[in-house]
Amino acid sequence: MGAHQPPHDGTADRFASDPAFAVHEGGKLAVRPTRSIDTVGDLALTYTPGVARVSSAIAAEPELAARFTWAPRVVAVVSDGTAVLGLGDIGPAAALPVMEGKACLFAEFAGLSSVPVVLSTTDVDAIVETVVAIAPSFGGINLEDISAPRCFEVEDRLRARLDIPVMHDDQHGTAIVVLAALRNAARVVGRELGDLRVVVSGAGAAGIACTRILLGAGVGDIAVADSRGVIHAGRDDLTPVKRWVAEHTNRSGYAGTMAGALEGADVYLGLSGGSVPEAAIAAMAPGCIVFSLANPIPEVDPDMAARYAAVVATGRSGEPNQINNVLAFPGVFRGAIDAGATRITEEMKLAAAAAIAGVVGDEVRADYVVPSPLDRRVAEAVAAAVADCAREQGVTR
Repeated sequence: MGAHQPPHDGTADRFASDPAFAVHEGGKLAVRPTRSIDTVGDLALTYTPGVARVSSAIAAEPELAARFTWAPRVVAVVSDGTAVLGLGDIGPAAALPVMEGKACLFAEFAGLSSVPVVLSTTDVDAIVETVVAIAPSFGGINLEDISAPRCFEVEDRLRARLDIPVMHDDQHGTAIVVLAALRNAARVVGRELGDLRVVVSGAGAAGIACTRILLGAGVGDIAVADSRGVIHAGRDDLTPVKRWVAEHTNRSGYAGTMAGALEGADVYLGLSGGSVPEAAIAAMAPGCIVFSLANPIPEVDPDMAARYAAVVATGRSGEPNQINNVLAFPGVFRGAIDAGATRITEEMKLAAAAAIAGVVGDEVRADYVVPSPLDRRVAEAVAAAVADCAREQGVTR
């Protein structure tokens, strides 16, 4: 077929003034062969009968698939469309442009091919069984935009069933970049991670993952708030995930509101949307750190936060200190695949965060605690750190 042609009923004109639609016209991906077919001999080697010899060898020695197929170098970007960006549950068809975009980022920043896979089911069992069934075609599974709490079970079950890297990026990509930024922000204010008291707003996928990685990195004390206030052991409405939070955070057993928890706190980490009153930010400790990551509207206005905080970060492009997952996931998968890792461990995530922070190095300052999302050094540094960590841990083939 020729180039995509807009319909003749005038509907395309609605999108002509928005450049985003031009970028997405006809989709953003294509599959192209790496070998040309110019002769009958080429055809015979690329397909039958030559391909039969390769398939027979793989059938006898399955490990040869790593050498003679594309699978080890290809990531599946899998979503059910239930938690897409700030749009919520918009379904698989509407989620597909986002997954295509993710595939573009894998190619651009890590040199990895990837295939968007959107599923017309939200059933956990169905998602798990579908991904397990298609896994032989891929070297890694990037879960994307699956709503909490189902995302936790989906990832846990796939990690248990598959021997290739599996990562839910909304959880762990965010967590890795947040930790990298916090490491450098702590340097700016002259503090150690172990001395910090952090308040996390949001107990969804990103909030839980950030809490886990910050605890693993040695952050001193964390309070996590959901829509009902700070999570504590005395609450009777806790899911299994929130029960884990209650057992591992909030050392004082504080049972009040998030605003109350912010009094004297060193770090605010917003992962929930909504808004935080200025008085609550003003009540934080001197030289505090504010990471307000909701998009497109941060929970805390950056200009207001800057009146009280020593370091401010957001999830928005065009602002200093953008917390963007593209700093993490391309290099994490590249490193895991390069090393032949069978899984992505907590230590590999910590190594990725340290590598991102290290790219900033001695240039660190209040408005530069994470690299630019376009900094090409990042994926290379993350991939090397993750691969080294995987080999040191012995989680490679």
